[in-house]
Amino acid sequence: MTLNSTQTHTNQALAQPPGRSFDQHVRYLADRIEIQDLMVRYALGQDLHEGGDNDVLDQWDTVFTPDATVDYSAAGGDPLKDISYRALVDVMRGEGGSMSGLLKWQHFQGFSTVDIDGDTAVARTQHLHTHQGDTDGRGWNLIQTGFFVDRLVRRPEGWRIAHRTLEIIWMDTFPTA
Repeated sequence: MTLNSTQTHTNQALAQPPGRSFDQHVRYLADRIEIQDLMVRYALGQDLHEGGDNDVLDQWDTVFTPDATVDYSAAGGDPLKDISYRALVDVMRGEGGSMSGLLKWQHFQGFSTVDIDGDTAVARTQHLHTHQGDTDGRGWNLIQTGFFVDRLVRRPEGWRIAHRTLEIIWMDTFPTA
């Protein structure tokens, strides 16, 4: 039997990585998709709740383990090192919080690199976060780029983040036109 180029390409795409069975490969792909969905749900938690709606936990409770911690010290020093994700909501969304002066925002998450070892994983995800604010009648935009580095665990309800570290590559603020 002779394979045409489409069949050859399809067969190559289905080839197993060395040392992995077909079932292990399928499980790995399913885990990666679930972990990628977590990253998007995190951003949705931020973006679906503008204009005084601070119900971020509607999404974040399905992203983090109940005892999860975050290290956002790259954005605000030691007070943001290894705090609970629920405390982060207060820091960002509480009265006078870091997002309280913002008018609009959107959080873009890139694809993650994921290393899975049984029921634990480490993911590194690019992000681009955009924010619009106003100070004394002068509009401004803030852009932040960087990575989230997550330690994840598989739980009965699915993959969850147990610890997240924010890494900022660069951040810039500029006036609106």
